[in-house]
Amino acid sequence: MNFARALRNPAALTALLVVLVAGCVARLWLAPLSSSLWVDEIVTTFVIHFPHSASFDIAPQVPESLYYWLPRTSWAIFGDAEWALRLPSVLAMGAALFFVVRIAMRVIDRRAGWLAFFLCLTLSVLDFLAIDARPYAFGLAVASAGALFLVRWFDDLRWIDGIAFAVCAALLWRIHLLYWPFYLVYGGYALARLICRDTRLSVARVIAVFAVIVAALLPVVATAVGRLHGAETHAFMPLPKFRQFYYMIHVNVLLICGGAAWLLHAYLKWKPSAAPVTVPAWVLIIGWWLACPVCLFIYSRISGNGIFISRYVSLMYPGIALAATALVAQFLPDRGWRYGAAAAGIIALFLMGQWSAKSPAHTPDDWRAAAAMEKAISTDSTPVLCASPFIEAQSPGFSPAYALPGFLFSNLTYYPIRGRLRLFPFSPSEQAEKYALSLLKNELVPARRFVLYGSNYGSGYLMRYLAKRPELAGWKIDSTHFGSILIVTFDAGLQQAIRR
Repeated sequence: MNFARALRNPAALTALLVVLVAGCVARLWLAPLSSSLWVDEIVTTFVIHFPHSASFDIAPQVPESLYYWLPRTSWAIFGDAEWALRLPSVLAMGAALFFVVRIAMRVIDRRAGWLAFFLCLTLSVLDFLAIDARPYAFGLAVASAGALFLVRWFDDLRWIDGIAFAVCAALLWRIHLLYWPFYLVYGGYALARLICRDTRLSVARVIAVFAVIVAALLPVVATAVGRLHGAETHAFMPLPKFRQFYYMIHVNVLLICGGAAWLLHAYLKWKPSAAPVTVPAWVLIIGWWLACPVCLFIYSRISGNGIFISRYVSLMYPGIALAATALVAQFLPDRGWRYGAAAAGIIALFLMGQWSAKSPAHTPDDWRAAAAMEKAISTDSTPVLCASPFIEAQSPGFSPAYALPGFLFSNLTYYPIRGRLRLFPFSPSEQAEKYALSLLKNELVPARRFVLYGSNYGSGYLMRYLAKRPELAGWKIDSTHFGSILIVTFDAGLQQAIRR
């Protein structure tokens, strides 16, 4: 009862919100920082160490992002630990959410910032990307900054905001080649402001700034078009279906938030305190929410190149939080804003905090522990069959003579292993089977012990193939999983038993 009475005090409620921010950041972002890198983050380490490696010829888009100067700088300052590699993403996501908060306060309501912030934290993808050593948090920061400067430019008419918007827009596509749909958000909002006569900016000034952005992006357009050739060789997802699109855009978040606010409004007879959201604001919010998933869904279906995954449409997630905030704003009374924000913060902390684990991990894939186990069970002469975790590892770009260090085996550079390596492609092939058979006769059987090391997919197909070979009848086959990483040992002279 005293606690409830204390929360009626604005200062006490503000203190609770600050504590929730600290708790969410500590548990969701900082606690998993030192856990093992997953395979895409390991690519980041390879780009930092070997930015001009010829092995990138098979996937030239990988090292081209502007993002890499951030983790390279962090490692130069703090050393090459996992947490230092991820620190720039934490800072970038913090900046992104700050910009989203400022946008919510401008286009929805001055009290909407806390709620928008905590609704972002309830989206698990944003929490994942906040500590992911990949370009996505940086992209979110630049996209959100560009949106804020664009809104401020149309509101306040200051050239400095227009210039800052142009710089952000010119940078965004250079962070990731799949960020092109977000330019529809910028253009749609600007057009809506002009059509609704909701600004004193002249059409000529708007056209001039957007023309500068287009000119700055022409080299990126040329690069993106050039990358379309052979893009299907990098696709690792099936073509998306409409059901997947529906789940991806998180309509449930809007239904839950809007529905809860409406029910409380109807039951408690709340009188909404926020002004109606303007048409240009809705254009910005809905465009932010839907532009990326709609465009990449259509592109995937038309091109046959399945790229419709959460991290590639990650720019949409603040749009979901803003859309939910705008819906809730239609029903909240003046005193309800911070209570709603506190409820969202508590939900984010307890649902996203991985409380079943003492030390939450960024992903279940523990390459660090897998490499440590391989070192413990292998000697320098133990044959280790290692399949690449990357789909690009297939003929003609890959062969068993693939030179190390190389992009297709980045995991072996950052988390090195001990045994005598024998390299295999990502997926089963006639070439892989012939190579395995040759090794079996000339090296593996004479060694009387060997190890498979790699992803479940790669090590799995090798295990299934070798387990059926008559040469290994009576051998013991023992497997251990580290998330999607598999280590399998083959030992001669013991009865076969597979531990699952």
